[in-house]
Amino acid sequence: MRAIAVSTFRADPALAEVPKPDPRPGQVRVRIEYASLNPGDVRLADGTLDGLAPQAYPLVIGVDYAGRVDMIGSGDNRFRVGDHVFGRTGGPAAGAGTYCDYVCVPQESAIALVPRGLDARIAAALPSAGMAAAQILEAVSLRGHESLLIVGAAGGVGTCLTQLAKARDVRVIAAVRGDERARMGSLGAAVTIDVTDGPASDAIRASCPDGVDALADLASATTEAFAAHAAALRPGGIALSTRGVAAGAALPRGVRGVDFRLDPSPVLLDVLAAGAADGVLRVPIDAELPLEKAPQALDRNRTGGARGKTVIVLREHGHC
Repeated sequence: MRAIAVSTFRADPALAEVPKPDPRPGQVRVRIEYASLNPGDVRLADGTLDGLAPQAYPLVIGVDYAGRVDMIGSGDNRFRVGDHVFGRTGGPAAGAGTYCDYVCVPQESAIALVPRGLDARIAAALPSAGMAAAQILEAVSLRGHESLLIVGAAGGVGTCLTQLAKARDVRVIAAVRGDERARMGSLGAAVTIDVTDGPASDAIRASCPDGVDALADLASATTEAFAAHAAALRPGGIALSTRGVAAGAALPRGVRGVDFRLDPSPVLLDVLAAGAADGVLRVPIDAELPLEKAPQALDRNRTGGARGKTVIVLREHGHC
């Protein structure tokens, strides 16, 4: 089958032919129609996650997908052949990358039925971004009428988080790259700050002179950059990083640092998918590309400044 894979450590991701997997007991095989790009895919392709988990090459990139069940392993199973499903796999380290034609996943993993009325493209773009946003909102412990600074707000996680926070009456300050005021405002941001205009700290202080209740930093890769954003928090605030830099950062007195880790759940997928199908949660699609263009999409994502999700299209089958 076709796949975008890394052949050796730090090799560039490229189109390759790899064996089609067969489902083991308790698994389903999904014929993938759409996959979506996440920042973690880029970091894995660059080798920055090497040593954190066993890796066998060729390493197929990707974790998010939507498609149809085409084979079921032995034993009890909650799915049937032909079911339209979406989810998040254990990823390349588990031998379950999704930039490919087929993937096998445990039926008890983060996989759910695509609800009626939800476009498969949106379903593929939802798992990592939607689940992360929902769990980040719980982690920063905001219950409404408080403020949340989101750094990197224009990407997939940030756009979902902005909407979920707004729905909870949280005042969102969205820090982005470029003029995104109209788009982020339409998603629920009360204030949008272009970090390319000058020091973000000045603009944050101007919009929240009394300080911010919580920080969700989806972009800063260094403790220094993270700490600079956390300086806007008032005592008792929570500073959360999705890049693993909170633990080593010099944070203001009274501010608690949190390094976020996603805990995928099929129940959470059902809740998010229902919200997306009803139009309560919008998942902006920045670009749709065929599988062979996925390496270019990964290159583009390295530069930052994402405007929503990139979806990789695999439904033009004919390859196996």
